[in-house]
Amino acid sequence: MVEPAAWVKATVGVEPVTAVRMHVHGSCHCGAIRYEATVDPQRTGLCHCTDCQKLTGSAYRVSVPAEDGSFRLLAGEPRVYVKRGDAGSRRAQVFCPTCGSPLYTYDADRPGVGIGLRVGCIEEREALVPHKQKWCRSALRWTQSLESLPSADGE
Repeated sequence: MVEPAAWVKATVGVEPVTAVRMHVHGSCHCGAIRYEATVDPQRTGLCHCTDCQKLTGSAYRVSVPAEDGSFRLLAGEPRVYVKRGDAGSRRAQVFCPTCGSPLYTYDADRPGVGIGLRVGCIEEREALVPHKQKWCRSALRWTQSLESLPSADGE
């Protein structure tokens, strides 16, 4: 939950912009890797690119950027895989070597910069609702109409 005191106001041009600061805690599925960071939930986004589809084993990736300097690894030693994007940038993909959970990403040429946390590994993930989508030209068409599928609260 975001505390009212966590709201920070800033101005860009003449229009006020509101940023929310939220402390989050994350871990892999097996619990070997744990971390904490501060994020702005309003910056949570969905990526439909084919790299994210393959890296997550799913239809898209949901992530939120950590505020610069706020990320702290609390336990474990994750593994890193570096991929090159279409624009030539190198992104480090960080995952648990035991259970394989994708945890976060960062600029491979500047470690610790541009950290993007995978929302599924964050305890406070319910509050991290995506506010934008990108690489929509690669989106699987069925991801836009899930409401009509039968659903159940368990298996």
